[in-house]
Amino acid sequence: MKITLLGTATSQGIPVIGCECKTCLSEDPKDKRLRVACMIENGKDRFVIDIGPDFRQQMLRTGGKEVHAILITHEHNDHVAGLDDVRPYNFKYFRDMPVYALPRVTDYLRKRFDYVFEDKPYPGAPVISLIGIEENKPFTIRETEFIPINIMHGDLPIIGFRIGDFAYLTDVKSIPETEFSKLEGLEVLVLSALHRMEHHSHLTLNEAKELAAKIGATKTYLTHLSHFMGPHAKTMSYLPEEIEVGYDGLEIKI
Repeated sequence: MKITLLGTATSQGIPVIGCECKTCLSEDPKDKRLRVACMIENGKDRFVIDIGPDFRQQMLRTGGKEVHAILITHEHNDHVAGLDDVRPYNFKYFRDMPVYALPRVTDYLRKRFDYVFEDKPYPGAPVISLIGIEENKPFTIRETEFIPINIMHGDLPIIGFRIGDFAYLTDVKSIPETEFSKLEGLEVLVLSALHRMEHHSHLTLNEAKELAAKIGATKTYLTHLSHFMGPHAKTMSYLPEEIEVGYDGLEIKI
């Protein structure tokens, strides 16, 4: 299995428009971050988690490889805004794009992208099959099993996913105690960490370090970073050996 971090920034991306902080002015390619998303390749099957406003650019970077399904963690703009850009996959592969999300999120998508789900959609509109995820029920897409992980994004219940010995948890503020048993024995964890200041709906760097230690994955990579976190190289200096800062294009093989 191969995991590619397609984007590792929070909702504004890095650099932020008009910002002149050290992170946004950095010439290190690892400080150029698109909105958060990842790709999972398991054999010949390919899945994307979250489809934000940079989806088109992210897919071009991968060479336009076929995507067999999209999974969505929650309904915030930086995780769903690119949904219209599945159209090239419809045209090239002559099939619907399966999109998996919580029922609350599928309802939201039907309202936000109402033109997609009309009885007689506009010719050329995306063709999407919305599939509801049950919070505590594993499901299989093609031959890959996904285990939903219930997490809290502030007061909003959202989900992450475990696939084999890998788990992807973004926009985390807390994890209910009931979920930690689903995260035992991980080889790789991708976990969000916004910046070092307290935030009402995101883990700080120190909170992410503590949570990563509790989960105990062999290796943890941080994602969903704000420019306030500071440059990549400096942030790496604050971390123990088993935790690294993720970056766009990072490939992880399990």
